Amino acid sequence: MASFIYTTFLRKAYDGSDIDLANDTIKVALTTSSYTPNQDSHDFFNDITNEISGTGYTAGGATLGSKTWTQDDANNRVVFDSADASWSTSTLTARYAVIYKDTGTPATSPLIALIDLAEDKSTNASTFQITWNADGIFRLTAV
Repeated sequence: MASFIYTTFLRKAYDGSDIDLANDTIKVALTTSSYTPNQDSHDFFNDITNEISGTGYTAGGATLGSKTWTQDDANNRVVFDSADASWSTSTLTARYAVIYKDTGTPATSPLIALIDLAEDKSTNASTFQITWNADGIFRLTAV
């Protein structure tokens, strides 16, 4: 499975729906390899199954800090990025990272993107960190 942007986020990004990546509470939650991502039919956090549990991890994931949503005119795209996400002193195993807007209610918390960690990643009483790509978490290109 490759990383992707959920299709409903793309629609919401262009139809005036209320998702402000720079100012809303945007979180990243971790799931096990048992989660079966569906880019088209999963639209809210309540569609996410098999969220991990473990020492140092809180259900719902971590809030992304230092978020930026920038326009790159040289490459005709916009880029979303944030500080790397981490869970200190954790004992856990995760395969996917799910980025979503947290409204406080899973059924109304829209999904944004899924990051495939490529394999199960584990920690044992140490820091689990997601180091975002130097080019940002994701980018949308105008063609």
